[in-house]
Amino acid sequence: MEDVLDEVVSSEDLQKFERVFHEQLHLGKVTHKAQFEYAWCLVRSKYPTDIRKGILLLKELFNSHPEGKRDYLFYLAIGNARIKEYNKALHYVKSFLEIEPANQQVLALERQINKRMEKEGLIGIAMAGTAVLALGGLVGLGVALASKKK
Repeated sequence: MEDVLDEVVSSEDLQKFERVFHEQLHLGKVTHKAQFEYAWCLVRSKYPTDIRKGILLLKELFNSHPEGKRDYLFYLAIGNARIKEYNKALHYVKSFLEIEPANQQVLALERQINKRMEKEGLIGIAMAGTAVLALGGLVGLGVALASKKK
């Protein structure tokens, strides 16, 4: 499942689906399929700006095209997890699981998101601990220098 969160779309695929989407947009009639395929590519981009754009397109589809609700929820979860919006990602996972509680792919995605949250939480704690140690060292140095001047 880790592959889903780490998978990056090829620039050729992104350009192909972007071209179709913009051609339809220019004509004033974007199909759900074209919008989904473009959003699907965007949430798998390596650029957070693209991912956010894909999320917006998927939200729009979710609200206007109920037939694709499962797919939209799945890729909304992936997109949000990729930009480290883990709580939102888990919200979409839970919404999907209300529709299909035994979906193994989504349950695996939920585990992967939780793992990333845990890992990044531990990294955050380690970084905070390092900052405290560094600050303590600076205070100790300041005290030592101040007492040396007396």
